[in-house]
Amino acid sequence: MILRPERPGDEAVIGAVTAAAFEGHPHSDGSEPRIIERLRAAGVMTLSLVAEKEGEVVGHVAFSPVIFSGGEDGWFGLGPISVRPDLQGQGIGGQLVREGLRQLRDDGAKGCILVGEPAYYQRFGFSDEHNLTTPGVPHAYLLALPLNGAVPSGIVAFHPGFFGDAA
Repeated sequence: MILRPERPGDEAVIGAVTAAAFEGHPHSDGSEPRIIERLRAAGVMTLSLVAEKEGEVVGHVAFSPVIFSGGEDGWFGLGPISVRPDLQGQGIGGQLVREGLRQLRDDGAKGCILVGEPAYYQRFGFSDEHNLTTPGVPHAYLLALPLNGAVPSGIVAFHPGFFGDAA
């Protein structure tokens, strides 16, 4: 397994892997491939990593800046993350998360935020033990991981590309 940055020419396979990974998922509306496209088009995918197995892209994770109501910077949102369905459960997603967090930490990021399943993301150190909110997300699913410093409080906003606007 090779983890590497996304490069030109990976776009279509990243979209296909992402669409397949989220197909039929109960918490998905199918927008995940378009989220990645909008983040890429807006130039805000700070970090985009792929997992490659035998020369084929089989997984992907994106990180993009988030905005806090208090103006804190240096925090990033994790997502979408996807692994080809026939390879899920083999640790590929975990490798992508760990490598992405390592690179963010090494680059001086203050932390990472995501909306996700607590039972999965707690293994990486994410928790809901913070004073953050984001509209429409239950507190238990808004997870934060400080990398360099403390978790701010207030309202956190993901890039508009998550919601259909790449502005």
